Amino acid sequence: MNREQYKPTELIEFSDENNIESMQNALDRVKGKLGQTYSLKIGGQEMTTDDTFTSFNPGNIDEVIGHFQKAGEREADMAIEAASEAFKSWSRVSVEERADCLFKASDIMRERRMELAAWMVYEVGKSWAEADGDVAETIDFLEFYGQEALRYSGRKEVVSFSGESPYMEYIPLGVGVIIPPWNFPFAITSGMATAAIVSGNTVVLKPSSDAPATAYQLVSIMEEAGLHPGVLNYLTGPGALAGEKLVRHPKTRFISFTGSMEVGLGINKAAAEMVDGQVWIKRIVAEMGGKDAIIVDSETNLEEAAIGVV
Repeated sequence: MNREQYKPTELIEFSDENNIESMQNALDRVKGKLGQTYSLKIGGQEMTTDDTFTSFNPGNIDEVIGHFQKAGEREADMAIEAASEAFKSWSRVSVEERADCLFKASDIMRERRMELAAWMVYEVGKSWAEADGDVAETIDFLEFYGQEALRYSGRKEVVSFSGESPYMEYIPLGVGVIIPPWNFPFAITSGMATAAIVSGNTVVLKPSSDAPATAYQLVSIMEEAGLHPGVLNYLTGPGALAGEKLVRHPKTRFISFTGSMEVGLGINKAAAEMVDGQVWIKRIVAEMGGKDAIIVDSETNLEEAAIGVV
């Protein structure tokens, strides 16, 4: 693939009988994988806890998607420490190798596109088209972030002075905490995590407890694509148990969050307080809930406008 001429991924047309059959086959394959117990992934090692929680199909609450570990402060601390240790080497890996990892992952996602969509159909109740759009967006994220990392890499001359050689260079920050939402469980999860990873950072991913199985697919694919152990750590469980520890940890350098304003403001407040052992001010990227204004004027077809708003 000529990635320099990359174009956005086209959506699957589900009015096509062949695509319908392929998607149904993917759903059947994923159905056979439901009900498994998943471990945490910390420093490349699988770990379990004393307590678990269950992810259910919201359209059929008797159908178990999987059983997941309830991580607490101990596991949160271990995950940050593992990410911090991995940062020492990952931050020195060439940008070409980091970008290649994303490109390999996007190729794997293309091959398993319908199966990845099927996970979201079961776990968060997405329609086929919405689930496919989620996967397509993820593929585009990985391609885009990989290309941008290459474009921004290296030293760039900013101004020229006699006897001086000023330049600008982007460098990795350190350990990031990634807290994605349930409603785009593959695209936003993957986008936030891989943007940080390709930039030379290491991350602790704390997915929504409503979509932990979908997030696990990302972790597995990144491992298959050659991501180094400890670069992407997978920590499941209620935010109240591990979330605050992750946010307040002195080695946490940045937090990427998508969710409610209430939780986002709480993260912002907690991260702003310096703690013992902390050197840097934490950076926060918070995409929080808001309101989208829609203007309907006198020339609008009201019935069409109402359908669009709903």
